[in-house]
Amino acid sequence: MTDAKDRKPKSDEARSGFSPPGGAAVDGEMSTTSEFAIPEGLAVHRTPGAEAETTSEFSLPEGMGVPQAPSAEPEGSAFTTPSTYSAKQAPTAFTPPSGIPVVSLTKDVPWQDRMRTMLRMPVAERPAPEPSQRSTDESGPAVPRVLDLTLRIGELLLAGGEGAEDVEAAMFAVCRSYGLDRCEPNVTFTLLAISYQPSLVDDPVTASRTVRRRGTDYTRLAAVYQLVDDLSDDETAVSLEEAYRRLAEIRRNRHPYPGWALTGASGLLAGAASVLVGGDLLVFVAAALGAMLGDRLAWLCAGRGLPEFYQFTVAAMPPAAIGVALTLVHADVNASAVITGGLFALLPGRALVAGVQDGLTGFYITASARLLEVLYFFVGIVAGVLLVLYFGVQLGARLNPDGALGISDQPVLLIGASMLLSLAFAVLLQQERSTVVWVTLNGGVAWVVYGAMHLAGEISPVASTAAAAGLVGLFGQLLSRYQFASALPYTTAAIGPLLPGSATYFGLLAIAQNEIDEGLVSLSKAVALAMAIAIGVNLGSEISRMFLRIGSAEKRRAAKRTRGF
Repeated sequence: MTDAKDRKPKSDEARSGFSPPGGAAVDGEMSTTSEFAIPEGLAVHRTPGAEAETTSEFSLPEGMGVPQAPSAEPEGSAFTTPSTYSAKQAPTAFTPPSGIPVVSLTKDVPWQDRMRTMLRMPVAERPAPEPSQRSTDESGPAVPRVLDLTLRIGELLLAGGEGAEDVEAAMFAVCRSYGLDRCEPNVTFTLLAISYQPSLVDDPVTASRTVRRRGTDYTRLAAVYQLVDDLSDDETAVSLEEAYRRLAEIRRNRHPYPGWALTGASGLLAGAASVLVGGDLLVFVAAALGAMLGDRLAWLCAGRGLPEFYQFTVAAMPPAAIGVALTLVHADVNASAVITGGLFALLPGRALVAGVQDGLTGFYITASARLLEVLYFFVGIVAGVLLVLYFGVQLGARLNPDGALGISDQPVLLIGASMLLSLAFAVLLQQERSTVVWVTLNGGVAWVVYGAMHLAGEISPVASTAAAAGLVGLFGQLLSRYQFASALPYTTAAIGPLLPGSATYFGLLAIAQNEIDEGLVSLSKAVALAMAIAIGVNLGSEISRMFLRIGSAEKRRAAKRTRGF
């Protein structure tokens, strides 16, 4: 009975999946084998000289092996370098074993170039800033205050007419000077924004500011550049409170020239421009009186809160009215030169250069807004002049379109008039007195180049204007780098003699006399000359940045070496 119980089949739970079936003979101790094990009797031929470094549970027992072809090379693991790999021709799709090389920027170049280079890099590839020494707190300055200071500095630069790329470079320099390296400034025509992200896992801090008022004051612009230059200098310690104090002083500073000096400069500019287009002493006086009267009327409109469009329209009327009045009284005066000289004082050359520069550097939204602003100003000038010319033609005024083409054959007189025009333009732009001499000389050089190419060499006026403007941009950039300042004070006033005042006037006169085709052709020429000026200035600046390295830490002004830091 007991044997019957023993012969009773066991259940599946009582039988192991690895136990041998009944009736199978097992020699020695029972051991389990893997399905990856080599069958008994199969030998492995090892390659001479190869030794096994490590063994695993899947390794073959000693004496066993898999036959291989005699010419086959030994294979390594998945982490072994392939036999076809060459260090000299390594693929570039992966990060190199030594890591990505650190980008080092020389400190011999101005901070504008260094900041512009880093802005064009991805955030992950920018070199880390040096530890900031401008805060006594170990945690560093407060991020919102640094961003607020950055936006205030950017607002002054953008309101002063600086290009969008240069404004972003200045904002980035301020942030890096206080240890904020993961910053992304963004500049449009009326909006400034900046975003700072402490790390990849932290939320970004974003701040913005709107630019509502614009004013031309290059003295204030130079002071802001000096502040940013001091913040970027490692040898000059400027705390956050000191930076705020200096910024408040810059905002409170009065303009270097009073209102009567600006009105007189406007008259000198118009008179000098009338001499460039063939006027004499009487024409000089008439153009100066018309421009000064137009300037006072524009100030009156500004005090009443009228937009700039109407200010330009009103300012363009007095020079045209004086020219028409001299024609009606049959005075022996070149009325066309009087009107052309008055237009020179109103053409928005500064905004045009800034708009084209923004477009060439990739800031298309800001460039479109600036060029649209130039278009509105130009339309305002056209409306004011056309209104006066229309009534003058109806009253019987006979304006001679060829009267302003008789350029004087005295080159010394023309060069002197161009330098006087640049000097007056510099005063209108509220430049520092130390920069007025340089920009005056730069304007004289521009007219010498233009006169040598167009008047003496009979080269196209567009090509001559572009070459002269390129030289203005080159010299302006060199002077600004030597002074560690903005290039606008050295270039904007120097392009005054090149502005297309005569082409604009002839186009308006032809339209007033119902010669629409000739008028449009002349206005197209004026637009081509304006674009040549803007592109030439930008090209000269880019050439100086690419091929020339001016300035170093040892050549900074003595003021920085005597502050005791």
